[in-house]
Amino acid sequence: MSTLPELRFASPRKLPRAGSLDGRVVVLDIAFAAEGLGKGFEKTTGKFIKNLDARLAKWVDHHDHPLHERFASDERFVLATKAQHGACPEMITPEMVAQTGPVDTVLSHFDLDGLYAAAKWVLGGKEPYPGADDDARAVDTRIGQASPEAERIDHALRAHWLDDTLKRRVVLYLVGGLKPGVERTSIEEAAADFRRMADAARRLAEDYDVADGIAYIELGSDAPKCDKTELLLLGQQRATVSVVVDAGNATIAAPFESGLNFVTLLGLGGGMPTRVNIPKKRLADAMTAIKATLAARG
Repeated sequence: MSTLPELRFASPRKLPRAGSLDGRVVVLDIAFAAEGLGKGFEKTTGKFIKNLDARLAKWVDHHDHPLHERFASDERFVLATKAQHGACPEMITPEMVAQTGPVDTVLSHFDLDGLYAAAKWVLGGKEPYPGADDDARAVDTRIGQASPEAERIDHALRAHWLDDTLKRRVVLYLVGGLKPGVERTSIEEAAADFRRMADAARRLAEDYDVADGIAYIELGSDAPKCDKTELLLLGQQRATVSVVVDAGNATIAAPFESGLNFVTLLGLGGGMPTRVNIPKKRLADAMTAIKATLAARG
């Protein structure tokens, strides 16, 4: 464990300062910032890449983005779409890690997919346990059944997604061979918190308004703390598309196998095709476009 690179965690629109990262850096499961939301690519991802410069050792990601083509000739970038790879860890191979050489920092997305990718990189491109790649794909696409181990880790991260200590412990737990100890205990305790949040989601789901193939709910400031992913999945049991509005933003989701691509449909310019976040002020236009698409599909 003493030779472990520094572990850092981020999201597409909240990247760390390049200067705060040590040495050579590998970036895993972090999408290019969407062009149609926030500051866009140039002021976030593009700036980060420019500032890392030669210290960027490898960038591996599987989220759709039109600017992937710009980096097609740069061997440091291994980029795919969600349709090509349902999860990031399956893109990482022993050959890739060996060819990249030693790195000082692993910067990954903070969900299960990202942390499994970080662990696999640290392990030289080997799965932390047999079937880990399949688990990451099942969790990230919500297709198939993840193992109890992955389900517990997923629940823990969803309940405490702001807890960087927990994220580091998850990676250490995976790299260390799933052994008993403080890492496993922390995961189990966090997963217990998820169960309470999932129960709250099930109660809230009773208030979904379902029409025109869309399950819609708006959460007030007094709504109980719940797991939004669980709430969205419950909505998808009632309609093709689920929409959760909360704190001035709308999260729109559909099953991975639905064939819907909200990134393209809503002109967002990058991200996960079947789950997007937009400002509430854009929701009316988004709903119109989604309803028209669903109607056309019959």
